Amino acid sequence: MERLFSRYREPIAYLFWGGMTTLVNFAVYFLCTGPLQIHYLAGNVLAWAAAVAFAFVVNKLWVFRSKSWARGRVFRELGQFVSARLLSGAMETGILWLFVDLLRFDDGPVKIAASVLVVLFNYIISKWIIFKRA
Repeated sequence: MERLFSRYREPIAYLFWGGMTTLVNFAVYFLCTGPLQIHYLAGNVLAWAAAVAFAFVVNKLWVFRSKSWARGRVFRELGQFVSARLLSGAMETGILWLFVDLLRFDDGPVKIAASVLVVLFNYIISKWIIFKRA
């Protein structure tokens, strides 16, 4: 069992920390839109920013084990990470728009399918570009 976990440690960690990132996103969103009475769109932007910041740290430290804190390396990783998340967010939004608005599919299954594609995209970009071993 230990060999199996060791073999799949990275994707398992990615899925676990992705779940935690989702919790951060929801917690910030509902804090903003509830007690803080911030407009839902502004709350969503703040929640996205908090989730991306959280995800960067946990992906760097515990998923991909990128140990360097050299300023240049961290800024490169952070810039690429945020850029990839902006791109995948746009990709998910585009998929939703295409399939829901134009092709009239139900939004629930499309959101789930788009989310799976986004998770795969983010994992591949993070593993092979952002946090690749130097």
